[in-house]
Amino acid sequence: MCGIVGIVGTDAAPGLVERMTQTLRHRGPDRQRTWSGRGVELGHTRLAILDLSPAGDQPMTLGPLTITYNGEIYNFRELRSELPGPFHSDCDTEVLLHLFEREGARSLQRLCGMFAFAIWDESSGRLFAARDRLGIKPFYYRELEGGGLAFASEIKALLELGRPAVDITALRDYLTYKYVPEPKSIYSGIRQLPPGHTLIWADGQSRIERYWTPANLPAIDDSDQAVERLGELLTDIVPAHTIADVPVAVFLSGGIDSTTLIGHLEQARTVTLGTDIARRDEAPYARQIAEHFGTEHEEEVATGVDLDEALETIPRVFDEPFGDTGAWATYLVSRLARRHSTVALSGEGGDELFCGYQWYTKWLTQGSSAVQRALATVLPPFSGAGRSSQRRSLHGLELYGAFLGPFTPQQRQALLGPALAIDGYDDLWHFRRHWRKDLAPIKRMQWADLHTFLPGDLLTKVDRSSMAHSLEVRPPFLDHRLVEFALAVDADLLRDVRGNKGKLIVRRLMEPRIPPGFFDRPKRGFNLPFKSWVGRRRGLLEAALDRLADARVIRRPRRPALTNEQVWTLLTLDSWLVQSGATVR
Repeated sequence: MCGIVGIVGTDAAPGLVERMTQTLRHRGPDRQRTWSGRGVELGHTRLAILDLSPAGDQPMTLGPLTITYNGEIYNFRELRSELPGPFHSDCDTEVLLHLFEREGARSLQRLCGMFAFAIWDESSGRLFAARDRLGIKPFYYRELEGGGLAFASEIKALLELGRPAVDITALRDYLTYKYVPEPKSIYSGIRQLPPGHTLIWADGQSRIERYWTPANLPAIDDSDQAVERLGELLTDIVPAHTIADVPVAVFLSGGIDSTTLIGHLEQARTVTLGTDIARRDEAPYARQIAEHFGTEHEEEVATGVDLDEALETIPRVFDEPFGDTGAWATYLVSRLARRHSTVALSGEGGDELFCGYQWYTKWLTQGSSAVQRALATVLPPFSGAGRSSQRRSLHGLELYGAFLGPFTPQQRQALLGPALAIDGYDDLWHFRRHWRKDLAPIKRMQWADLHTFLPGDLLTKVDRSSMAHSLEVRPPFLDHRLVEFALAVDADLLRDVRGNKGKLIVRRLMEPRIPPGFFDRPKRGFNLPFKSWVGRRRGLLEAALDRLADARVIRRPRRPALTNEQVWTLLTLDSWLVQSGATVR
């Protein structure tokens, strides 16, 4: 795993690309290099995973092509066997470069893996960039005066060109989604390349195109067939994700997803993060699975004393407001894993592919009544009863947004300060563009999750939190073949709505291999009890709310009964504004 940067179409100031590269040193501490050509300068920071020798260093050149690349191609040896070479390393970068030389953009369809890369073609003066199908790896870009373009793995590198103004619409979006959705960033002019898209720059013009839409596979409505096929895919995909010349670990929560990964590896090193709040602690279950499969296991407990460090660290790691309460947990477990490993496997994508979220059943069965709609208008929006009535008054896309966002529409409207007041603004624009009414209800949520919450929240969380420790995290469930399979499986084989149980075919596959009844306990998210911790720190939240109100970002709520998620969303927003020095106009 690595960090990439580049500037094309303009003469970069002396030392600029070197400084951009150094900002990403955490993504690649082993070596940092830059390369320059006519009208282009590229940079790379390397975390050596395959072929640890200098032969795998980047930027790497083949004839007129030079690449800076971040990711892993798990089928690179298979692809290499088809290519004439010559090869001077045993790494996937060189294979990708040879494949692109032969097949151009068509090469993307051949790749099994996660990636974000840019290839400069000296002969045509063209830059070709791509982001993997699901958005596992990040790619930010910034159009420059005179037709130039800068790009990087993280926003912080692009801030070396100067700090743009805050995008007010993106700041408002944050209070809707708890992250800034693509193609925006928190800054005007800095954009995200959407998952499954390419960016082509030539002659001062940029063009963005989609190269991947999930294959429309024949529907699978037979449970035995689905379980058999799932087993075949996992048997192939999970071991392939361990390819490395460095130690590999697995994030183990004791839930269905991480247990499934362990069950498809012959041997594994596992790491688990516990918490000092017993009702949220899954470490005992992870320990049970580790003992059952005989893994080499390590645990660490996160406590409330980490709160100050979390509020200082998260804005710096993410470069913009980020409100997922699991970010700090992922940061801590990544730090733990990095003590012994350079690569870790994670279960991200399992809930989205196999419909594991408990709120799916609520969304499907909850009706919007006149009574609840009336109560939602009169109860205080930040009271517990008010929040419940507000959710119960919604349906369809609006209810989906309320389940995934930190605030209900009524709470958001009451909270928005004068600086974020935008007449007629569609707060649900990001969800709406991926809301497919042509699909069955469960499949509709599955599709929306894969295109919004997964890349915008979960994958961003994992990438930044792990790469802050120079740890590469790989999510086997997000191999595109497994994604296309899950999209083809009939909804009834994924979730029992009446019994409120998801991941049915995964359960059928794994239950014979684990202790009886192990998967029957209630699902818990991988997050931490910030509300409980903040409650021990008198005045902390109140001071943050006062600062946000003074900045005209929010209206100061009176005696709000905030949830754990809402507390963290507002605290990290305040911390980002303080640290960045950003002003809101």
